[in-house]
Amino acid sequence: MKYIITAVLLITFNPNFLYAQRKTEINVNEMITSQNFIFKAQSVFPQTGGVRQLTSSDYDLKISKESVVSWLPYFGRAYAAPINPSEGGIKFTSSKFEYLKTKKNKNRWDITIRPKDVSDVQTLYLTVNDDGRASLRVNSINRQSISFDGYIEENKPVNKKAF
Repeated sequence: MKYIITAVLLITFNPNFLYAQRKTEINVNEMITSQNFIFKAQSVFPQTGGVRQLTSSDYDLKISKESVVSWLPYFGRAYAAPINPSEGGIKFTSSKFEYLKTKKNKNRWDITIRPKDVSDVQTLYLTVNDDGRASLRVNSINRQSISFDGYIEENKPVNKKAF
């Protein structure tokens, strides 16, 4: 028991540990203010049914100054179904959108994204904590709203090589 208490005290009062936490805060703030990050969905909360854990790490929302690209699943009631069944989910690319960010308190950001060139999705509400944890709510015209929990990470540029 003595060793556990000592380990907890060393981790808690270790300046490098505190710096690592602060560095994460700074990176999250930089990603949000520079408008360059990816929201990775880990679980989904449809209005009908229970929470579902997502087993694929491919479900995400990529945000940059140039575009918003969504590749998210959808579970819930749709008021109008897509003609092509492969177009299910919340999949779109928007190059015309409004991006509003607000620092709510010292450790939380609220971000509102309104795509102007997407017919179904009205608003995306993203709440991001300074530790990188995030939640996303998607309001749609033809579907019930849906929420996701996950985290954000840096949107690193793809290195394109000429072959």
